[in-house]
Amino acid sequence: MIAAAGAFFADRFRRWIPDSFVFALLLTFMAGALALVVVDDVTPVGVLDAWQKGFWSLLAFGMQMVLILATGYAIAISPPAARVIDVLVARVRSPVLVYALVTGVGCLFSLVSWGWIVLTAVMARELAARVRGVDYRLLAACVYVSFLTWHGGLSGSIPLVLNTPDNFLITSGVLSATIPVARTIASPLNLVCNATLVLTLPLLMVLMRPRGDAVREMKDLRREKAGEREISVEEEARALRLPTRNLSDALNHSRAIQWLISAAGVWWLARHFRANGFDVNLNVMNVLFLMLGLLAHGTPARYVVAMQRACGNVSGIVLQFPFYAGIMGILQHTGLGSAIATALAAGASAATLPPLAFLIGGVVNLFIPSGGGEWAVVGPSLVEAARSLGATLPPDQLAGFVARVSMAVAYGDAWTNMIQPFWTLAFFPVIAAGVRLQARDIMGYTFVALLWSGVIFAACVTFLPI
Repeated sequence: MIAAAGAFFADRFRRWIPDSFVFALLLTFMAGALALVVVDDVTPVGVLDAWQKGFWSLLAFGMQMVLILATGYAIAISPPAARVIDVLVARVRSPVLVYALVTGVGCLFSLVSWGWIVLTAVMARELAARVRGVDYRLLAACVYVSFLTWHGGLSGSIPLVLNTPDNFLITSGVLSATIPVARTIASPLNLVCNATLVLTLPLLMVLMRPRGDAVREMKDLRREKAGEREISVEEEARALRLPTRNLSDALNHSRAIQWLISAAGVWWLARHFRANGFDVNLNVMNVLFLMLGLLAHGTPARYVVAMQRACGNVSGIVLQFPFYAGIMGILQHTGLGSAIATALAAGASAATLPPLAFLIGGVVNLFIPSGGGEWAVVGPSLVEAARSLGATLPPDQLAGFVARVSMAVAYGDAWTNMIQPFWTLAFFPVIAAGVRLQARDIMGYTFVALLWSGVIFAACVTFLPI
């Protein structure tokens, strides 16, 4: 039955879901129209001004994403990565194990950092190239489904903001103190929720696997000429040498230079973790990926070639980030986001606010697929609602209730990514390189995962202790 459901929705979504850029444009029009209808005193000019205010607000974040993709891809095409994949392939020989491994390991990677979805995609691609009978579309869906755990992990935007001194909720008077990660990431609610996802999502993806003639392997989806052998990074770097010995080539291919700068980077990372604990943010991830890539390729010339290949895959982020920033501007500067949160939370009780917050997180995520950006828009309204409904609780229990509502929003943010193709930009440059694969090819499978994970998330935020 699950396999039939996966096939049914996969077929429908391939015909219904447009390119992710078109999706961004449609959401822009929808956000503008909703602002005009829902928010009092908003004019078309006001919507346009709000859109323009937000349009360039994610430039720094966009550059961080470009770097994390490019540096992650550079690691993926390095000799050490190939050796690790060789070890994995020696032990994983059936499609069932491939689907389960990619989904399960990917869930664990996402708990460490959402940026590690790139590594999941690398593993998936290499396994698909070496194990026969793997349906490549379902495997790409496995990578995206593994992203469901990210907001309950160490890089979760909302729990990290709540634990940050002088965060915007404190400076605005909405909260009086930080909420420690023991109440959010390390809470029984979050631990049980993520454990359930890690254990059940691999099984769900295995049950959806196509069989027989319905299977489309990676080789079946290759573009024309994609089957031709591509020279390795090392071979291309070697071909750039001049025919005679010279100083410039000696510097370009110097291992000493690469090792010295890598050592400096590793030293900085060690000092950072010693001073801050396991604080993994985007800047730290980019430094880590840069240093690993430098070490993995060995010489500056090889790393330059690797990065040239990697940077050919980031066009989606460069194109789409400004449009989603514009959508965020509409929701934030017209008051539409706050109005949506307030309207949906109106009439809620202490028992119903957490599941409603989960739904609010899911709805707003369709327009603002950035956890931090979404929390900036709806967080104040929902925290105020939680404090109002929990006003009679002791301070410790009130903090727990605010944490529950906050994690509900976090889960909603992760949940509707399964029908929002934006974050496919984070791994499609790897998984779709050289093959005919689009976001619409995987969204039917991820929709089934959305239905299953929605039950888990809703049950956890409603019934489990924080």
